[in-house]
Amino acid sequence: MTPITANDALHDFWDSAQLPALIDGLVEHGWYVGEGFLDVTLCRELREELERLHHLAALQEAAIGRGDERTLRRDIRGDAIHWLDRESLAQRRYLALMGELQQQINVALYAGLFEFEAHFAHYPPGAFYRKHYDSFRGRANRIISTVLYLNPDWPTDGGGEMALYDEHDTEREVARVHPEAGTFACFLSDRIPHEVLPTRLPRVSIAGWFRRNASLGGVIDPAR
Repeated sequence: MTPITANDALHDFWDSAQLPALIDGLVEHGWYVGEGFLDVTLCRELREELERLHHLAALQEAAIGRGDERTLRRDIRGDAIHWLDRESLAQRRYLALMGELQQQINVALYAGLFEFEAHFAHYPPGAFYRKHYDSFRGRANRIISTVLYLNPDWPTDGGGEMALYDEHDTEREVARVHPEAGTFACFLSDRIPHEVLPTRLPRVSIAGWFRRNASLGGVIDPAR
């Protein structure tokens, strides 16, 4: 987890015109979904990298919980992951974009976002992730969650949508995100419950989190 800066020329890789709506969505609803947010070529490069990692068996089964409480629960979560490590140009470009987004949110909302962490996520057919929060109020270090989708031409019957729920009525669905390449979703980590519905096809994405600095005494939080 390294603080990132936007070193590349970024305007070719995302639709920055969506930024005002993204910030307004976080303030007014606690979430935002934008189609065509990221350049299709960069999405393809990221997808191809994830597919190579999958074929090389370089993904690890995703766990739930933290520290000593981490455990594998296929009945709750069925994806496999690989943390972004800046090893490819595509990763560095994506992380640079997230660095620019971090700065924009900090300027607009005085959010105090310190760094961004993210991993590739591969959901095989039949996999899902049951309803959950990404952080908990009063113990939040993950402030804003993000998801970038990488599958092109996702069919309407492909499943794998992310459902977002109302923060005050957690049974009321407020959005269902079609996992089409270039679509970008973000939401407040401790306020918006969400789930990934069962997918019929291999589903690939990048999940990420903007964090505040909760490290103390040289101990990185969260340890991963």
